[in-house]
Amino acid sequence: MFVKSVNAAALAAIFIPPKDLDVNSPSSIRSVASTIAHGLMSYYSGNVTNTPETIAVFPQPHFWWQAGAAWGAMLDYSHYTGDSSYDEVIKQALVSQVGPNFDLMNPLHFGSEGNDDQAFWGFSILEAAERNFPQPDDNIPPWLDIAINTFNTMAPRWDETACGGGLAWQIFESNPNGMNYKNSVSNGGFFQLSARLARATGNATYYEWAKKVWDWSEKVGFIDPKTFIVYDGADRRDNCAELNRLSFSYSHGIYLYGAAVLYNYTEGDKVWADRTNNLLKGADLYFSPFDNSTNVMFEQACEPYGTCNNDMKSFKGYLSRFMWATTRMMPSTLGRVEELLKPSAAAAARACSGGAKGTECGQKWYVGGFDGVVGLGQQMTALETVQGLLSQRAPPPFKAGEIKHVKG
Repeated sequence: MFVKSVNAAALAAIFIPPKDLDVNSPSSIRSVASTIAHGLMSYYSGNVTNTPETIAVFPQPHFWWQAGAAWGAMLDYSHYTGDSSYDEVIKQALVSQVGPNFDLMNPLHFGSEGNDDQAFWGFSILEAAERNFPQPDDNIPPWLDIAINTFNTMAPRWDETACGGGLAWQIFESNPNGMNYKNSVSNGGFFQLSARLARATGNATYYEWAKKVWDWSEKVGFIDPKTFIVYDGADRRDNCAELNRLSFSYSHGIYLYGAAVLYNYTEGDKVWADRTNNLLKGADLYFSPFDNSTNVMFEQACEPYGTCNNDMKSFKGYLSRFMWATTRMMPSTLGRVEELLKPSAAAAARACSGGAKGTECGQKWYVGGFDGVVGLGQQMTALETVQGLLSQRAPPPFKAGEIKHVKG
């Protein structure tokens, strides 16, 4: 049974060191998730300084998009554990970034806002909508309307002047680094937003867009038709002829969950079942780096080489988030997801054994403990992987007819 509210003091009273996580015990999972979430929130002080420049965002070197991702992780925390301690801070953060037109176009962050960044904030806004998280206060539209407005800014950017379609990485010509690059995370983000809006509203227009983005992603080669590995992107200046064959876990997770949502939306369409299953098989790329770390997740493009930047150190968390979420849209995937993510959660928890209190999270989960590399991304990846163990005990995302469109 889902526990609607878990008192934070009660969680503290049954403190369990993360390294001692029992992946089959809900009380152990909640306690460990609480500790890791507290570690994540220790990086945030925007609600204390309380200025437009600091609310919702995390200190440098963390970009705006990673803040949106962090609030998504904290929404998951609230939903899966039942601990509402952070809900007011989460709500303040989300509302602060909606922008003057309520579409997640915030002029304060235009310098670093690309299509992928906006998509990650959109994921968090949709989480709030799909869970009937407390609505914004007066003069701010409901969460679902903000998500729809976000889609309405992204769709006109679909560019058929090169590569036959697709979104560029960036939005603004004043930020030329990426205007010529069409990448899987931006287009996967648009695909997932479209899929979730189709399910959340019942409006088939969003479904048509989701199919369009998927078909283009396959045609241009971002989704390998044989291995279902998701590649990073291509350049519009050569009409996307040469793929950048780097692969990152977060792009894979984004397409995976979008496909699972469409399986649910279509009430079991075999096409989306096959695509979801194939992407889940393709996700094996991000597990089992060594013989002694079977089914432990790793960021294969950079972790073994020590080349992960701050962004990349958070990527595993989004694959975990979307794999757990996939099980609620397509229950037949649960067995394989648990086979991969239970060992990963145990390894992630063992990695959260550093710092003065022995609870800070490291980066590499396959080393058997704490590797000394700490940060916001490391807290997020561990949190999403551990708290997702509770996903079957929480209500699935609401859909059309169940989502509140009005206040109260």
